[in-house]
Amino acid sequence: MNFGERTPAIYGWGSYIPIYRIKLDDIAKAWGEDPLVVKRGLEVDEISVKGPDEDQVTIAVNAAWNALKRAPEVSPRDIGAVYVGSESKPYAVKPTATIVAAAIGAPVTIRAADYEFACKAGTEALISVMAQVASGMIKYGLAIGADTSQSWPGDVLEYTASAGGSAFIIGPKSSDSVAYFEAQYSVTTDTPDFWRRDEIKYPRHMGRFTGEPAYFKHIILAARELMEKEGLKPSDFDYFIPHQPNGTFPVRVALRLGFKLEQVKPGLLSPLVGNFYSGSSLTGLSRVLDISKPSQRILLVSYGSGAGADAFSIVTQEAIERKKGLAPTVDYYISRKKYVDYATYLRFCNKIYGI
Repeated sequence: MNFGERTPAIYGWGSYIPIYRIKLDDIAKAWGEDPLVVKRGLEVDEISVKGPDEDQVTIAVNAAWNALKRAPEVSPRDIGAVYVGSESKPYAVKPTATIVAAAIGAPVTIRAADYEFACKAGTEALISVMAQVASGMIKYGLAIGADTSQSWPGDVLEYTASAGGSAFIIGPKSSDSVAYFEAQYSVTTDTPDFWRRDEIKYPRHMGRFTGEPAYFKHIILAARELMEKEGLKPSDFDYFIPHQPNGTFPVRVALRLGFKLEQVKPGLLSPLVGNFYSGSSLTGLSRVLDISKPSQRILLVSYGSGAGADAFSIVTQEAIERKKGLAPTVDYYISRKKYVDYATYLRFCNKIYGI
């Protein structure tokens, strides 16, 4: 795919993960489940939990600030668009993007909007910014995927739904950009594997149906489409980052596509902090950028229920080396933690009504 003279590229990347954690053992015990059986099926040990003073907006803002720290050559006044992907924004009618824009000092002349497509809303925001940069409509843009993931108490989703997100400053490829977009392809079908009706607090899902006809089908289609059209194969990539609803699906889809474990494990976060929904694959990308060397190729494939997948081929540049230390890494946020019990988790996640 040829983007023309203004190939979109990443100038800064940043993430944020709340400090609180709950172990899967504590969730399982609260519901009378065997923790070993639960963890064996999901390959997740613990999940991040939003604090009582945190929500999807605070996560997005913190991630945006960190992305700007890694892009010192980009003034917030030069940002022409702010797009935020999420399925857990605190306002039913009030964009998160306007709050983020105000928090970072962006001009009032920007474009701003919130995106929704289950867990790939963040990459939809990314595509919109890429397109506007490539067309010359804007100089720089900010794309964010952030969620405080939602789940019914006692549902299997509760063992993985967590909180976190990442942000990316996008502009035209230059000596200051850290990685450029080589190609992008998407696939979309009407596959209702996960949904939440209006005024219903938590989402529903189709259980095992969310695997083969949903997650695996779409990620494999998008990845193969990109590789075939660009003349690439798994061995041409240093890293593979798929959406990660748990710790088992990303490994299985990687092996089915022909990737090796060492290509997928650096960006695999769900065993350590759970599933950030819209921030899942993007935070995997952020972690990989934290450790990447110049001239490495990354395949990122998001997945969103409903259903679709966005695939990106990304090539790192020399500037990545001088920008790594300008903001906290994903591993920094993973390592700082305070554990809470199940009752505190319910309170922090607003799952107790009447208080």
